[in-house]
Amino acid sequence: MPEALTVNPPDAGFMLPAGSGRILIIDDEAAIRDSLETLLTLEGFTVTMAEEGNSGLDLLAREEFDLLLLDLSLPGESGMDLLPRIKASHPQLPVIMITAYGAVANVVEAIRLGAENFVQKPWDNEKLLADIRSAIGKRRAEQEVLQLRRTLKQRYQFTNIVGKSDVMLKLLDLVAQVAASRSTVLIYGESGTGKELIAKAIHANSPRKDKPFVPVNVGAVPADLLESTLFGHMKGAFTSAVATKKGLFEVAHEGTLFLDEIGTMPLETQAKVLRALQERKFMQLGGTQEISVDVRILAATNVDLQQAVREGRFREDLFYRLNVISVELPPLRNRREDIPLLAQHFLKRFSEENGLPERTLSPDAMRLVMDHSWPGNIRELENAMERGVVLSTGSQITPDQLPPQLTGNTYSAALMEHAPSASLADIMEEIERRIIGDRLERCNWNQTEAAAFFKIPLSTLNQKIKRLNIELKKRGKE
Repeated sequence: MPEALTVNPPDAGFMLPAGSGRILIIDDEAAIRDSLETLLTLEGFTVTMAEEGNSGLDLLAREEFDLLLLDLSLPGESGMDLLPRIKASHPQLPVIMITAYGAVANVVEAIRLGAENFVQKPWDNEKLLADIRSAIGKRRAEQEVLQLRRTLKQRYQFTNIVGKSDVMLKLLDLVAQVAASRSTVLIYGESGTGKELIAKAIHANSPRKDKPFVPVNVGAVPADLLESTLFGHMKGAFTSAVATKKGLFEVAHEGTLFLDEIGTMPLETQAKVLRALQERKFMQLGGTQEISVDVRILAATNVDLQQAVREGRFREDLFYRLNVISVELPPLRNRREDIPLLAQHFLKRFSEENGLPERTLSPDAMRLVMDHSWPGNIRELENAMERGVVLSTGSQITPDQLPPQLTGNTYSAALMEHAPSASLADIMEEIERRIIGDRLERCNWNQTEAAAFFKIPLSTLNQKIKRLNIELKKRGKE
């Protein structure tokens, strides 16, 4: 097995303790420089100062800094003029602008040009220190993500997989090891843990990487269409079969077929999949000739297949045929050191997609993110970060812009909306609607999984969905 990767973890929340970081101050006022130097030195930062732009640029060219405090109004070349040049040569260096009262309008332009934040004279010491630690911590987290991706790409083709926890690095080592084989792999993991990403990583690092990767969400295909979807059909095989169509086994020839939610597959179809795996041949629906294929099977499930075997819902022989190598993805609550990296990854992506300056989490928001149990795993975190970016009005996302389940106000809002005129029945109905809707969203709108969570029959859940007028959304990928 390849040697495990090791990466130094960033401080949770991108917040640094006192005594960490080198700061350059460019300001022409000696009193301002001295005041900042005293404050920052007492907090343990290493401070270097320059009184005008050219000497500041010389220092940046010779030394490494974690943050720049740049005065907006400098003699000669102003801070606004310097900022584009600094960001061009040091794009990852966070810059906090220092501005006098009345010059705040210029800050909008400075932030557009790449400034991280601004401090207005006279400043609040605690806020300034918090902004500095947040900016330096964010920069180090970004550097770690880049380094981690660079290292992973050098060793493997792992796209969009972010993590540096021991459990994830061991998992990626296992993925790299099994990828080279043609063995069937069964991927276990709760909903939202990224099972399809792992399947794609196995394919991308296999000898089949230049051949098709064909995913199918078994649970999303109606039972009466699943067989045709997998094996294809001949023209006239059934009423709507107006033309012959290839199945996904044939489409994935010489490549990889990924069967997601394999535990939902009907028993009759399981028997035919088992034969296709054993014989490497199958027959189209309505066909008379067998088709030979060379397909590697990857399967995924968020249910206990062995329990399903004991209950007669899954064939034992198919389970052992699939479970040649098993890979188990940890839930996000068991890899909390990855949460800051993942949050930063999603914030950067959604900021870019929405044409916004990159957002960060405020210290209070990060604490909520770190303390949450994340039952929806990475998908839930991704959705939370997208919401935060869309609702944010400044550079930092605050707790009120996070989903209610992170702040503890999930259902109190329902009570407040109905009180004081609503009846108890109305209030309970609203709470039930929100609980069921929340669980469906966390289950990626898989009603069977939600019914199992609530320990009620699927028919009962469907009745509640209709009675409560819950709008069902289209199910996404793992």
